[in-house]
Amino acid sequence: MSSFLVYYPFQLATNPQSGSQLRPLEMLQAFDRYAQSANKKMLIISGTSSERMAQWEKLVKEDGLEDIEFCYSENQTIPLWLTDPSHIPTKPFIDKSVFKELKRRNIPIGVFYRDVYWKFDDLYPVKGLKKVALQTIYRLEEKFYQKYVSTVFLPSQAMSRYVSIATNHVPLPPGGRRVELPERKTQISHPQGIYVGGINSEDYGVETLLEAVKELKQEGTQFELHIACREDEFERAKAKRPDVFHENYATFYHKNASELEQVYAEMDMAFIPRKKTVYNDFSVPVKLVEYLSSGIPVVASDCDAQREIIEQGGYGVIVQDDKEGMKQGIREMIQSSAAIKLKIQSDFLQNHSWDARVHKVVTTLVGGNS
Repeated sequence: MSSFLVYYPFQLATNPQSGSQLRPLEMLQAFDRYAQSANKKMLIISGTSSERMAQWEKLVKEDGLEDIEFCYSENQTIPLWLTDPSHIPTKPFIDKSVFKELKRRNIPIGVFYRDVYWKFDDLYPVKGLKKVALQTIYRLEEKFYQKYVSTVFLPSQAMSRYVSIATNHVPLPPGGRRVELPERKTQISHPQGIYVGGINSEDYGVETLLEAVKELKQEGTQFELHIACREDEFERAKAKRPDVFHENYATFYHKNASELEQVYAEMDMAFIPRKKTVYNDFSVPVKLVEYLSSGIPVVASDCDAQREIIEQGGYGVIVQDDKEGMKQGIREMIQSSAAIKLKIQSDFLQNHSWDARVHKVVTTLVGGNS
């Protein structure tokens, strides 16, 4: 039986609390479904460097490399050599041993390279000599991947220009998951929209969104905005801008993800109003996938990566990242929300599910017949 290797140079989360912790687990589940449908064996190596060494040596000893068709791996927000809990690898050469042997056997390797925030001084929080040292290690990691990897998978095509790995660059679907939705209303009588996420930075665009809603209400437009955020952030924002962070303009929630599902069922639109910046142009917000997986059309600012997904799928409205843009988007979505919901339900998961993501990996690395 032919096989494939999923190589995670880190420990998998047992109780994932973030998208970055959840993604490797979702990919494993999707790869498992692929293995069953294609009659292939999935091999997994993960854990600390010592654990990876033991698993690799066992695989080699059992001649497990003979039928491997491809290898899929991922990096984290720290270089792969520093992913042990102590950030000091007990087996620092295990990753080189694995990748070197796979390449020697002409087994294609694909790595999902998740972020390049360390290249942006305004985003990378580390300072001083530690920053210089870590950025040097990041660059060595890029050179390592360039030597051994046949394809670098990315969150978006727009990120490619910031990745200094001279090999094939391929964007992956964002990875939506099926959500069991309550029965949804089809007619809009009292339009409602939701924003979920941080509110403590101008970069998020929440103040701009609230200012737009404030003016729409003053102009007589019927619209209710709901904002789900952390309670401590709300208290700080309200103290700073009481004129916009006010219950007259939005209903504020401090709910967890499961509690939001019923709220989502009542929404006609969701918002990603973040400001257009170099970094926001290539990053794909986790909330975009969450909104669309829940069947909610999106009003989003014109950042490149999110615009590409929304416009290509017909899943929402793209606007300028200012107050007038948000007002325009809300007005337009009130008229078109019902039709866009049907479009999302018809093909979003077909094109952007975790299974679609794995299919893209497989067809890129070994072609369409595997």
